[in-house]
Amino acid sequence: MDNKKYCLGCGVVLQDNNILQEGYTTSLENDICQRCFRMKNYGEYQVVTKSNEEYLDILKGVAETKDLVLYVTDLLNIEKNLEEIRNLIPNKMILVLNKIDVLPKSVKEEKLKDYLESKNIHFEEIIVISANKNYNIDYLLKKIKYHQTSKNVYVVGHTNAGKSSLINKLIKNYSENNRELTMSPLPSTTLNTMIIDINEHLTLIDTPGLVDVGSILNHVDEKMMKKISAKKEIKPRTYQLRKGQSIIIEDLVRIDYVEGEKNSFTLFISNDLKVKRLLNLFNNEDLYDKNKLTYDIKYDEDLVISGLGFIKIVNKGVIDIYIDKDVETFTRKSLI
Repeated sequence: MDNKKYCLGCGVVLQDNNILQEGYTTSLENDICQRCFRMKNYGEYQVVTKSNEEYLDILKGVAETKDLVLYVTDLLNIEKNLEEIRNLIPNKMILVLNKIDVLPKSVKEEKLKDYLESKNIHFEEIIVISANKNYNIDYLLKKIKYHQTSKNVYVVGHTNAGKSSLINKLIKNYSENNRELTMSPLPSTTLNTMIIDINEHLTLIDTPGLVDVGSILNHVDEKMMKKISAKKEIKPRTYQLRKGQSIIIEDLVRIDYVEGEKNSFTLFISNDLKVKRLLNLFNNEDLYDKNKLTYDIKYDEDLVISGLGFIKIVNKGVIDIYIDKDVETFTRKSLI
């Protein structure tokens, strides 16, 4: 029999022996660990590192069931390798596109769904929601009921996709359970698999988020992490650039437009981030000490910066990017 007690915030085993190890609490009578307590009450965050191998082992266990899976992704940061989890888990799966509230209201849901469907990755449904604004949650629950194969439904996705926010909303809307998961704008909040009974017909099983090792969130301090994480509707910023001009976002990334006709660069990033345009890249060497990447942009492509957002570029051209060598960037057909 398992006599261990688990943190109701992050799912880790509670212990009162070692303050330096995960799961520490001042008393085993407490329901949450010290880390969750300080995060919830004081906004403090302690980094806990788990390898993706540990997470993948958990997801392989999900694949051994026949249960429905919700794959939650952040619309501002849709993963390059979206099929990674899909290939790992053959179960029936609903793709949940979260955080529609941070995209401009002019963005049409059907266009987003069409874009994802064009990737030819099979999902039972693709549903656009906002866990934060309680948007489309009733519809999601209806589809969960329709596709359920048992009482159990697993929730998977990358860190910071909003899994805990979604589960907390489902608890609040449809359960008498007053439990609340620990939420944070930072990676690695949920440390273990957690079972949450919503009602007699539905039990959610929350899994740790896959760590996006290429996310910029892994390479900045806590203050910058909070600026990067968009909390309200983004106001896109458009810059008309000519060859020889640049855009610099904080001290995070520099984009030089080195070849092509006059071009439009629209930034879909947090409103809190400062952006400046350089009219002559040769008079400024800021961020040239960072890793340089060159992209040959085609018509209507996005430059995606993992964890930060994306930049829509209208015309073809050549750009140089200066960014931390460990941050993933890639181009794709324009999402919007």
